[in-house]
Amino acid sequence: MRALLVVNPKATTTSGRTRDVLTHALANDLKLDVVATGYRGHARDLAREAAIGGTHDLVVALGGDGTVNEVVNGLLHDGPAEHLPSLAVVPGGSTNVFARALGLPNDPVEATGQLLDALSGPDAPRQRWVSLGRSGGEGLPDRWFTFTAGFGFDAGVVGRVEQARRSGRRSTHSLYIGQALRQFAGESGHRRNGPITFSADGREPVTGLAVSIVSNTSPWTYLGNRPVYASPEAGFDTNLDLFGMTRMSLVQTLRTIPQLLDSRGAGPHGKHVVAYHDLPEFTLHSQEPLPFQVDGDHLGERKTISFTGVSRALRVIV
Repeated sequence: MRALLVVNPKATTTSGRTRDVLTHALANDLKLDVVATGYRGHARDLAREAAIGGTHDLVVALGGDGTVNEVVNGLLHDGPAEHLPSLAVVPGGSTNVFARALGLPNDPVEATGQLLDALSGPDAPRQRWVSLGRSGGEGLPDRWFTFTAGFGFDAGVVGRVEQARRSGRRSTHSLYIGQALRQFAGESGHRRNGPITFSADGREPVTGLAVSIVSNTSPWTYLGNRPVYASPEAGFDTNLDLFGMTRMSLVQTLRTIPQLLDSRGAGPHGKHVVAYHDLPEFTLHSQEPLPFQVDGDHLGERKTISFTGVSRALRVIV
């Protein structure tokens, strides 16, 4: 099998030596081409070239969720198709939500071993189709996402984290928590009078959303090893789920946080919680520009975003 290994040399949880060991292990079983990314969007460009040129059967992303998202957007630049290379993931980021949702170990060495088993075992290649989310609108290019998109509060947190990382801070869970507290303190107006409206065919519009999180799988994210469940029913075999809140007072937020951490599957609920499951298409519109993120990548501010769930979008080695 001819494979392209896309390596993010800045991946937060792998050293250069570890990446060399993993590359050597993969090269023993694959006809492997290795490219290290050098700029934002490089992984996307590499995956797009592999998809258009038909030069590889498999693209392996060694990095965090941002690297995976770029590879997915490169592979699906012209949309899903049967002939596209499969995707494999070796987790190297701080959270690795997509890889963990696929059932991969969070340790890159163990994940590489599982990948090699999937490629060389009796049922090789062991793979599955997964649904993905697609966002668009306002004349901007569509952006695919593997596990989440956020419009408003959580995207603002992601933007703050990216700014902190540009100033030299490491991507840690404590950094996210600290920036979330700052974002909460700075959004007193939006917390009571949310500017976001949800609309979908056949459903009544919902106005006044202060937070809106779109999920393609569950958990939504992790705090260390603790999963966070915004939409517990979300999965790779259904369309998209939406979790929103029409009020983010301190009392309401403190009531919702334990529900987000509840592993029993009930999910957030209550008077000010909005939850939808398996939505094929919907739109979020804001009265003013708000931050937007997909898979933890801040994409600037938007006013209107359309979302589509796309089934059997990509083959993934598991």
